Amino acid sequence: MENKKEMRKWLDDFNLNHPLVIAGPCSAETEDQVLKIAHELKDSKVSVFRAGIWKPRTRPGGFEGVGEIGLKWLQKAKKETGLLMGTEVATAAHCKLALEHDIDVLWVGARTTANPFAVQEIADTLKGTDKIVLVKNPVNPDLALWLGGVERLHMAGIEKLGVIHRGFSTYEKTKYRNIPEWQIAIELQNKFPDLPLIIDPSHITGDRKMIFEVTQEALDLNYDGMIIETHYDPDNAWSDAAQQVTPDALKKIIKDLTIRKTDDTTDQYTQKMTKLRANIDVLDANLLELLGKRMKVADEIGQVKKDANVAILQNNRWNEILGKMILEGEKKGLTEEFVLRMFKAIHQESIGHQEKIFNA
Repeated sequence: MENKKEMRKWLDDFNLNHPLVIAGPCSAETEDQVLKIAHELKDSKVSVFRAGIWKPRTRPGGFEGVGEIGLKWLQKAKKETGLLMGTEVATAAHCKLALEHDIDVLWVGARTTANPFAVQEIADTLKGTDKIVLVKNPVNPDLALWLGGVERLHMAGIEKLGVIHRGFSTYEKTKYRNIPEWQIAIELQNKFPDLPLIIDPSHITGDRKMIFEVTQEALDLNYDGMIIETHYDPDNAWSDAAQQVTPDALKKIIKDLTIRKTDDTTDQYTQKMTKLRANIDVLDANLLELLGKRMKVADEIGQVKKDANVAILQNNRWNEILGKMILEGEKKGLTEEFVLRMFKAIHQESIGHQEKIFNA
């Protein structure tokens, strides 16, 4: 699959002067609930109404969606409001039912994207469809797997494609439900700049209070739209209550978001950026120089350990370094999350260097 300007055509055809907004409840619960939310979003910047019909739960026993009957509610909402309708599909059966009920936007969920067999089944079922099909990132941080899902759909002749960034699962405790791993989405943008990229702040944060912050960060990175879970009574929603916002809250979020220009060609801007980027280049070179020197010390440590027959991994020392660096990082305006990730990478590289010494 190659990047082409035509990838954006379906998005451009909306003729919007703002990012694409997809919104609606995590789950379709009742016909009245679907219709009420759809009508509250009708006269807003929302273009697509979303609602989960089938809800894959991590563990059995939770609410797993109303099933096919919910598609009829979406049809009715579409007729009454004129909004396009969207839902998640995970199987060939889901796809067939969604097409039969004229659902406009289908998306492949994170768990499904992680399974190439399932994605291929969906691609075969949707072959040649003119529906908009979006692919959420897989649960694990794997860009190739994410793009592989898109490519399978592309090979099936589906032209209206896009991706949804919903964050990645982690064992670590962070402020996010699913950590964004922004660099993965940025790399995807670099490979396919014309493939529409949509942020899902609801699943990244798991907390309605953080929706605005993450959405703004995505728009600052040139994302094309957002998909935000919206419910008239979020606290009593049947699924993912904590991450849903009310229609009024959604409208305020959209109003308060700042839309950035993609570039500025004025002389003043260009001169300032040229100077600052030159400074960044020098600092980056210095960083690599320091890291190279650090690894040479790691090599010496590895030799000393080998000579003394001491194990490479020293957990007490590692935890001591990590705690100290987190405190030092805070003083320099660096987040704990960044410091953790950076020093874990440095630590892993140091271990690799010492293993080479041991195996020499």
